[in-house]
Amino acid sequence: MAKKILMIAGDFGEDYETMVPFQMLQMVGHTVHAVCPDKKAGETVKTGIHDFEGDQTYTEKPGHLFALNATFDDIDVAEYDALVLPGGRAPEYLRLNDDVLDAVRHFFDEDKPVAAVCHAAQLLTAADVVEGRRLSAYPACAPEVEAAGGTYEDVDMSEAVTDGNLVTAPAWPAHPAWIAAFLEVLGTRIDHADPVAA
Repeated sequence: MAKKILMIAGDFGEDYETMVPFQMLQMVGHTVHAVCPDKKAGETVKTGIHDFEGDQTYTEKPGHLFALNATFDDIDVAEYDALVLPGGRAPEYLRLNDDVLDAVRHFFDEDKPVAAVCHAAQLLTAADVVEGRRLSAYPACAPEVEAAGGTYEDVDMSEAVTDGNLVTAPAWPAHPAWIAAFLEVLGTRIDHADPVAA
Protein backbone atom coordinates (compact mmCIF):
# COMPACT_ATOMS: atom_id res chain seq x y z
CA MET A 1 0.00 0.00 0.00
CA ALA A 2 1.39 3.40 -0.99
CA LYS A 3 2.38 5.69 1.85
CA LYS A 4 2.21 9.45 2.30
CA ILE A 5 5.66 10.64 3.36
CA LEU A 6 6.77 14.01 4.70
CA MET A 7 10.25 15.33 3.93
CA ILE A 8 11.47 18.37 5.86
CA ALA A 9 14.09 20.15 3.76
CA GLY A 10 15.96 23.41 4.09
CA ASP A 11 18.54 25.64 2.48
CA PHE A 12 21.87 23.89 2.05
CA GLY A 13 20.56 20.50 2.92
CA GLU A 14 22.74 17.87 1.26
CA ASP A 15 21.92 17.59 -2.44
CA TYR A 16 21.91 13.78 -2.80
CA GLU A 17 20.24 13.29 0.58
CA THR A 18 17.38 15.51 -0.53
CA MET A 19 16.94 14.68 -4.20
CA VAL A 20 17.62 10.94 -4.29
CA PRO A 21 15.12 9.83 -1.61
CA PHE A 22 12.53 12.34 -2.86
CA GLN A 23 12.66 10.86 -6.36
CA MET A 24 13.19 7.22 -5.39
CA LEU A 25 10.32 7.03 -2.92
CA GLN A 26 8.00 8.44 -5.58
CA MET A 27 9.40 6.00 -8.13
CA VAL A 28 8.14 3.06 -6.07
CA GLY A 29 4.68 4.60 -5.72
CA HIS A 30 4.76 6.63 -2.52
CA THR A 31 3.60 10.25 -2.25
CA VAL A 32 6.33 12.54 -0.92
CA HIS A 33 5.67 16.10 0.22
CA ALA A 34 8.83 18.18 0.55
CA VAL A 35 8.39 21.22 2.77
CA CYS A 36 10.53 23.93 4.37
CA PRO A 37 9.50 26.39 7.09
CA ASP A 38 8.72 29.87 5.76
CA LYS A 39 8.55 28.63 2.17
CA LYS A 40 5.62 27.63 -0.02
CA ALA A 41 5.00 24.94 -2.63
CA GLY A 42 6.79 25.90 -5.85
CA GLU A 43 9.53 27.80 -4.06
CA THR A 44 13.02 26.32 -3.86
CA VAL A 45 15.74 25.56 -1.38
CA LYS A 46 19.42 25.61 -2.31
CA THR A 47 21.25 22.36 -1.74
CA GLY A 48 24.90 21.70 -0.98
CA ILE A 49 27.10 18.93 -2.33
CA HIS A 50 29.26 17.21 0.26
CA ASP A 51 32.18 15.14 -0.98
CA PHE A 52 34.77 13.01 0.77
CA GLU A 53 38.05 13.96 -0.90
CA GLY A 54 40.70 12.98 1.63
CA ASP A 55 40.44 16.04 3.87
CA GLN A 56 39.80 15.89 7.62
CA THR A 57 36.13 16.59 6.94
CA TYR A 58 33.85 16.72 3.90
CA THR A 59 34.12 19.48 1.32
CA GLU A 60 31.06 21.57 0.48
CA LYS A 61 30.06 22.96 -2.90
CA PRO A 62 26.91 24.61 -4.27
CA GLY A 63 24.27 22.11 -5.38
CA HIS A 64 20.97 22.41 -7.18
CA LEU A 65 17.77 24.30 -6.57
CA PHE A 66 15.26 21.82 -5.14
CA ALA A 67 11.59 22.66 -5.70
CA LEU A 68 9.26 22.18 -2.76
CA ASN A 69 5.92 20.59 -3.61
CA ALA A 70 4.00 21.42 -0.42
CA THR A 71 3.75 24.30 2.05
CA PHE A 72 5.02 23.76 5.58
CA ASP A 73 2.33 25.95 7.18
CA ASP A 74 -0.43 23.92 5.50
CA ILE A 75 0.62 20.41 6.49
CA ASP A 76 -1.08 18.25 9.10
CA VAL A 77 1.52 15.74 10.30
CA ALA A 78 -1.25 13.36 11.38
CA GLU A 79 -1.99 12.77 7.68
CA TYR A 80 1.49 11.39 7.00
CA ASP A 81 2.65 7.81 7.38
CA ALA A 82 6.39 8.45 7.60
CA LEU A 83 9.08 11.11 7.82
CA VAL A 84 12.35 11.60 5.91
CA LEU A 85 15.02 14.00 7.19
CA PRO A 86 17.93 14.81 4.87
CA GLY A 87 21.27 15.92 6.29
CA GLY A 88 23.63 18.67 5.26
CA ARG A 89 23.66 22.15 6.77
CA ALA A 90 19.88 22.61 6.98
CA PRO A 91 19.33 20.63 10.21
CA GLU A 92 21.51 23.01 12.22
CA TYR A 93 19.01 25.83 11.71
CA LEU A 94 15.82 23.79 11.24
CA ARG A 95 16.31 22.46 14.79
CA LEU A 96 15.75 26.00 16.09
CA ASN A 97 12.16 25.94 14.79
CA ASP A 98 9.70 24.67 17.42
CA ASP A 99 7.16 23.66 14.77
CA VAL A 100 9.74 21.46 13.06
CA LEU A 101 10.63 19.82 16.36
CA ASP A 102 6.95 19.25 17.14
CA ALA A 103 6.53 17.61 13.73
CA VAL A 104 9.50 15.31 14.37
CA ARG A 105 8.14 14.36 17.80
CA HIS A 106 4.78 13.42 16.30
CA PHE A 107 6.32 10.62 14.23
CA PHE A 108 8.08 9.19 17.25
CA ASP A 109 5.07 9.58 19.54
CA GLU A 110 2.94 7.68 17.01
CA ASP A 111 5.67 5.11 16.26
CA LYS A 112 5.67 5.98 12.56
CA PRO A 113 8.68 5.20 10.33
CA VAL A 114 11.42 7.84 10.33
CA ALA A 115 14.55 8.00 8.18
CA ALA A 116 17.35 10.40 9.13
CA VAL A 117 20.63 10.73 7.27
CA CYS A 118 23.90 12.38 8.23
CA HIS A 119 23.39 15.67 10.14
CA ALA A 120 19.63 15.05 10.42
CA ALA A 121 20.58 13.54 13.77
CA GLN A 122 20.73 17.16 14.95
CA LEU A 123 16.96 17.37 14.46
CA LEU A 124 16.43 14.13 16.37
CA THR A 125 18.57 15.21 19.31
CA ALA A 126 16.99 18.67 19.46
CA ALA A 127 13.54 17.05 19.43
CA ASP A 128 14.67 14.85 22.35
CA VAL A 129 13.63 11.59 20.68
CA VAL A 130 16.86 9.56 20.71
CA GLU A 131 17.07 8.47 24.34
CA GLY A 132 17.46 4.70 24.44
CA ARG A 133 17.68 4.44 20.64
CA ARG A 134 20.49 3.14 18.45
CA LEU A 135 21.33 5.32 15.49
CA SER A 136 23.98 6.31 13.03
CA ALA A 137 24.79 9.81 11.89
CA TYR A 138 27.68 11.75 10.43
CA PRO A 139 30.50 11.04 12.92
CA ALA A 140 30.71 14.70 13.97
CA CYS A 141 27.19 14.31 15.41
CA ALA A 142 28.17 11.39 17.66
CA PRO A 143 28.68 13.60 20.76
CA GLU A 144 25.20 15.09 20.30
CA VAL A 145 23.61 11.66 19.93
CA GLU A 146 25.29 10.39 23.09
CA ALA A 147 24.58 13.57 25.08
CA ALA A 148 20.90 13.15 24.17
CA GLY A 149 20.87 9.60 25.55
CA GLY A 150 21.16 7.71 22.27
CA THR A 151 23.67 5.03 21.33
CA TYR A 152 25.80 6.15 18.41
CA GLU A 153 26.54 3.28 16.02
CA ASP A 154 29.88 3.83 14.27
CA VAL A 155 29.22 2.11 10.95
CA ASP A 156 30.85 2.41 7.55
CA MET A 157 29.69 5.36 5.41
CA SER A 158 27.87 2.87 3.17
CA GLU A 159 25.89 1.17 5.96
CA ALA A 160 22.62 1.88 7.75
CA VAL A 161 21.20 1.21 11.21
CA THR A 162 17.61 0.16 11.88
CA ASP A 163 16.13 0.44 15.39
CA GLY A 164 12.43 -0.36 15.27
CA ASN A 165 10.84 2.16 12.90
CA LEU A 166 13.93 4.41 12.90
CA VAL A 167 16.37 4.07 9.99
CA THR A 168 19.57 6.12 10.06
CA ALA A 169 22.76 6.37 8.07
CA PRO A 170 26.00 8.37 8.28
CA ALA A 171 25.92 9.99 4.83
CA TRP A 172 24.77 9.69 1.22
CA PRO A 173 27.07 6.77 0.31
CA ALA A 174 24.63 4.70 2.42
CA HIS A 175 21.64 5.42 0.14
CA PRO A 176 21.38 1.82 -1.14
CA ALA A 177 21.46 0.48 2.43
CA TRP A 178 19.20 2.96 4.21
CA ILE A 179 16.64 3.28 1.44
CA ALA A 180 16.34 -0.52 1.25
CA ALA A 181 15.94 -0.66 5.04
CA PHE A 182 13.39 2.18 5.01
CA LEU A 183 11.34 0.45 2.30
CA GLU A 184 11.28 -2.65 4.47
CA VAL A 185 10.09 -0.65 7.49
CA LEU A 186 7.43 0.96 5.28
CA GLY A 187 6.28 -2.49 4.16
CA THR A 188 7.15 -1.77 0.53
CA ARG A 189 7.79 -4.91 -1.51
CA ILE A 190 9.58 -4.89 -4.85
CA ASP A 191 9.26 -8.10 -6.86
CA HIS A 192 11.67 -8.96 -9.64
CA ALA A 193 9.60 -10.83 -12.18
CA ASP A 194 11.14 -13.24 -14.64
CA PRO A 195 11.53 -11.69 -18.08
CA VAL A 196 8.77 -12.70 -20.45
CA ALA A 197 9.94 -14.35 -23.66
CA ALA A 198 9.10 -12.35 -26.75
